[in-house]
Amino acid sequence: MGVETLITVFIVDDDDAVRDSMSLLLEVNGFNAKSFAGGKQFFHHYRATDKGLLILDMCMPEMDGFAVLEKLNLIGSPLPVVFVTGHGDIPMAVEAMRRGAVNFIRKPVAEEELLNSVHDALSQESQKWREQEKLVNERNKVSQLTPRELEVFERVTIGQANKVIALELGISERTVEIHRGKVMQKTGSRSLCDLVRLRVRLE
Repeated sequence: MGVETLITVFIVDDDDAVRDSMSLLLEVNGFNAKSFAGGKQFFHHYRATDKGLLILDMCMPEMDGFAVLEKLNLIGSPLPVVFVTGHGDIPMAVEAMRRGAVNFIRKPVAEEELLNSVHDALSQESQKWREQEKLVNERNKVSQLTPRELEVFERVTIGQANKVIALELGISERTVEIHRGKVMQKTGSRSLCDLVRLRVRLE
């Protein structure tokens, strides 16, 4: 994805030289870099609504990388995390990924490897953000349905025919057709398949 909007990349590492070199590399490549010497300093400035990416050192005093990641998860942060460490092994990498990290790379980190990791992570997260925004939009559309339209929506999407729906709701088939048309219009659906996929996503 592009970086024209100056995406913020947070760096948490207790090594001054590493922070400085990463910050310079990222800023030269169009990112807004914000660096911190430890987890406590980072959380003093970070808000759970902030978007971007976190490059996180694993071995640090007071709060190690796992402790920082755990707190991010607790506050519901959407921030993707790329771990960097000079002391990592395969079990540690597996555990990091299990806890939600999007990548795990060893120090010393090559410039190209770091940039590729950042771009890959942001690309993955961008897709997630788009899907989340789409889901919120779809929920809002369904919330605009009247109670009767919602009943028709629920029955249509489990495969009930108009005749069956009319019988169950005590209305005419023509009325079911009208409600069904309004459901299609309000949800932006073009076919029954669209309606079914919408219900599956919302569930």
